[in-house]
Amino acid sequence: MMDRKAVRAVPSDGETAQTGMLDETAVHAGMLDETAVHAVLARVLLDGRVPAGTKLGEHFLAEIFGVSRERVRKVLHRLGHERLITVEKNRGAFAIAPDLGEARTVYEARRILEGGIVGHLATALDEAGEARLAAHVAAEDAAMAAGDRFTSIRLSAEFHTILADLTGNVLIRRQMQELVARTMMLVAFFEPDSSVACQCAEHRAVFRALSGRARAQAVRAMTTHLSLVETRLRPRVCEAVPPPLEEVLRDALARRQTAKGLNDNR
Repeated sequence: MMDRKAVRAVPSDGETAQTGMLDETAVHAGMLDETAVHAVLARVLLDGRVPAGTKLGEHFLAEIFGVSRERVRKVLHRLGHERLITVEKNRGAFAIAPDLGEARTVYEARRILEGGIVGHLATALDEAGEARLAAHVAAEDAAMAAGDRFTSIRLSAEFHTILADLTGNVLIRRQMQELVARTMMLVAFFEPDSSVACQCAEHRAVFRALSGRARAQAVRAMTTHLSLVETRLRPRVCEAVPPPLEEVLRDALARRQTAKGLNDNR
């Protein structure tokens, strides 16, 4: 794990002018609400662009996004609940350090739970549920074609929570959300970018089996998929000197603003 003291989220005096430019960018981008702040931070975290141990200072982030510290605090607590960061009492919020060693335990639990979920859905899935899954798989394919890793990771996680939701069982849904949250950062940090196509193909195999009401095939497709994800997890080579957090956030804000402009012009 990277030494937290070696990674700064608060600029020095010499960086104040640059940070001010970032503030202006954020204001012009209209990113003054919690949803936007959460979206930008979640993207850079799931893109693996924030080194483990980086402190996410409330004051620094408030200046960057042009919002109050209270609003930043709410976003950080939400990210902590989603297990995208760790929030430590009296110390603050830090970029999480995913533990590759826990992958075996977590994915074993997921195989047990999700094998049961798809086994149940193979006989209980209705037309509305099937249409929901079909639309989601199509969205995954579109994100893959666009080369959008962040959206691909998010949609991949949602595929599994949708399956849990379709059971109509609140306890299963809650447990699935917990397990998916534990593995999102593992995938973000340790699965190669090239694996997006594999994820899509494997989800489509699960969907085909469910559409055909083939119980054994659905269970096999799901457990195989989760085992393959686990085997694809590998330590990634990190940059020797990662870019400053302000630079990472400025880039994410610019990308978001460009995408917003394109959508507004359609």
